[in-house]
Amino acid sequence: MATVGIPGSKVTDCVTKVELRISCDNLLDMDTFSKSDPLCVLFLSNSGSQWCEIGRTEKIKNSLNPRFSKAFVIDYYFEMVQKLKFDVYDIDTENCSLKDADFLGQLECTLGQIVSSRKLTKPLMKDRMPAGKGTITICAEERTDNRVVELNVVARKLDKKDFFGKSDPFLEFYKQAETGWQLAHRTEVVKNNLNPVWKPFRIPLQSLCGGDVEKSIKIDCYDYNSSGSHSLIGSFQTTLSQIQQESQSYAAEFPCINSEKKQKKKGYKNSGIIIIKQCKIVKDYTFLDYIMGGCQINFTIAIDFTGSNGDPRLPQSLHYINPQGYNEYLAAIWAVGNVIQDYDSDKMFPAFGFGAQLPPSWQVSHEFPINFNPSNPFCAGIEGVVHAYQQCLPQVKLYGPTNFSPIINHVAQFGRQAMQQKTGSQYFVLLIITDGVITDMDQTRSAIVNASQLPMSIIIVGVGGADFSAMEFLDGDDGILRSAAGEAAKRDIVQFVPFRQFQNNFSSTILLGQLM
Repeated sequence: MATVGIPGSKVTDCVTKVELRISCDNLLDMDTFSKSDPLCVLFLSNSGSQWCEIGRTEKIKNSLNPRFSKAFVIDYYFEMVQKLKFDVYDIDTENCSLKDADFLGQLECTLGQIVSSRKLTKPLMKDRMPAGKGTITICAEERTDNRVVELNVVARKLDKKDFFGKSDPFLEFYKQAETGWQLAHRTEVVKNNLNPVWKPFRIPLQSLCGGDVEKSIKIDCYDYNSSGSHSLIGSFQTTLSQIQQESQSYAAEFPCINSEKKQKKKGYKNSGIIIIKQCKIVKDYTFLDYIMGGCQINFTIAIDFTGSNGDPRLPQSLHYINPQGYNEYLAAIWAVGNVIQDYDSDKMFPAFGFGAQLPPSWQVSHEFPINFNPSNPFCAGIEGVVHAYQQCLPQVKLYGPTNFSPIINHVAQFGRQAMQQKTGSQYFVLLIITDGVITDMDQTRSAIVNASQLPMSIIIVGVGGADFSAMEFLDGDDGILRSAAGEAAKRDIVQFVPFRQFQNNFSSTILLGQLM
């Protein structure tokens, strides 16, 4: 679930958090031998024509009527006009790149229109004309509860639905709303298994039951089909209170009932058993909770010194400092520094480089202090970071590869030490400024998954005009990042931002968007 603040804004009393859930109907079919694979991208604009991408839903395969499970949480400012744009694409690549995607239509409206309607349905537009019969529906709900439900779910003896193999089951959780059942969460698909074990997951309490543990929730179990026409295995209704009560002793077991099969088959018992082994309600602390609780924020900056940036002596290089003293790396450091120095009490920032050959041995390093002082890598204020960067640049040789995991693990060590103190007084934010694709993607994903258990966030800023689509892998499927071994992140701690797209209101967008 993406949570965003408002670019250039300050926290006021006239603000509340609003959750947006999106669905579409009758989308254009852009694929020849199958249906479209839709994904929705949300953009925000406060003034002028500058649009900032807020986030993306998951991709749903072979569906012209998608119900996206990923929601967006936006700060709603009563006194401001907040323009939103919803772009829907047919995605044909595994990394969900928009570069080669087919455009299915868009809706422009204000957040105020959505909030006042609570459920807004509008036609999708394409080239100022209706995009066929396509429509988009946005449901809005005020978020007043920051608790989440942690669930561990398995199943036993599910019905076999596939002719040549076993079922490929997944679960959908629904909240009972005024307009009917509303999708709250969709699990991953477990292939070819009648006794599936789904990876542990989290659902916001308000999304699941509106904060009322006695309110009915519905759980459907489906057999996944690549055609998009998933087969219902069975369904049941319960309450969070019942799940909690029964799971305390051992596990909460629920018969999965297929009503059509029950009517046709004499002696029908069930289509399998859904077992909720763990159900725990915990508070999902935000960056603002840490700040207001007196937590010390520690910012670390990591700069890409790999050869793909180009020779710093040449104007074509991203590291070339022009006569006005500007390059995109410096601009990103200054932009972020204007925000972070307000949250760091001592204003001493450790700054590292990676991917360069260092004198005198010219060995490649992926976590060297840019002031060349390993015992004291701290720079005094953002001015100190800029000065150290300018002094470091002519002394190193840009090389490679582009490895992120060493610097992530480096900062994670401090987060781990802070957790051992059990005081909750330290939070760590790592800013990585880079020009391109990650070389050690598997190691980076594993490092992020491990860091997701720590008081830590990571902001990756992409400079230059490269294709950064591979970075989207860090968001994982359905917004959940997984390591190469399949282990899921405990929480979303990463945001990637292309600098050129956001540079006009860069600092507040990435920091408030990622942390708050």
